[in-house]
Amino acid sequence: MFRSIGGRIKKVKNSWSGNILSVFKNNYINEEFWDDLEEILISGDVSIELVDELLDILKDHVRKKGIKNSSVLLEDFSEILEEKLSAVKGMGEEPLLQGSPSVIILVGVNGSGKTTSAAKLAQRYKEEGKDVYFAAADTYRAAAIDQLQIWGKRAGIRVIAQKHGSDPAAVVFDAINAAKAAGADLVIVDTAGRLHSRHNLMEELSKIHRISIKEAGTDSVEVFLVLDAVMGQNGFRQAEAFNQILDLSGLILAKYDSTAKGGIILTIADKLKLPIRYLGLGEDVQDLTNFDPASFIKELLSKDQDSA
Repeated sequence: MFRSIGGRIKKVKNSWSGNILSVFKNNYINEEFWDDLEEILISGDVSIELVDELLDILKDHVRKKGIKNSSVLLEDFSEILEEKLSAVKGMGEEPLLQGSPSVIILVGVNGSGKTTSAAKLAQRYKEEGKDVYFAAADTYRAAAIDQLQIWGKRAGIRVIAQKHGSDPAAVVFDAINAAKAAGADLVIVDTAGRLHSRHNLMEELSKIHRISIKEAGTDSVEVFLVLDAVMGQNGFRQAEAFNQILDLSGLILAKYDSTAKGGIILTIADKLKLPIRYLGLGEDVQDLTNFDPASFIKELLSKDQDSA
């Protein structure tokens, strides 16, 4: 059973949202309140444009409802954030595995947590009775192939790999066709980490994507960006660049149990309209949870921090 978000983002609360709660705690609503809230939101990686919009909406609520105390406004603020997130199509939803096999391609920069996320996803689907294959398409590092094979051995999942330095798209081709022959349900593709600014490496991802669509069908291929949640605004730029090349299906925010700043979720949802599919909340193979906007906002802005 995969663990819920409850009590799992204490560090995020302590490093960012706890400061938000302190602003809303029994303060008179004046210019100092608005300035403090603006500063904390921006420091938490919420984009300036979105901060301006949120403040305008809150000020409108204050005028229309005659709110004087900030503690009363916290509920309005929570509802606005939840509505913002829920408005993005696919937010928190599982991908629809429509093909046999379906393909999930994991992309991202070095160190973002792709291989660990691949293992977590595979375990998730295996527990649902799905037959899962790994495609070891990070052929630049022999250690990456070894790591995926270790995860595969632990979980009883077949890993399709070639020698170090092989063409990654050829590995994906082999994996999809091996899965077809075996009647498997899903191929999870672990790709090499790459800087989003390296055009030739991004083009290689496009090739992997094209091969996957050709072999599995357009409706059977999902592309998830695995993003290190600690990256902040640089993470947003990564998402923007990868989305331009690959038309992302959504994001996995890894390492969200660490000192991530919660606002990056709001910025990505608002600016790119990309759904957050999962949160990585630890190193254990069970530490992956569906991103649920209501649960996330409730946990992030709950007043009882000791229960976090």
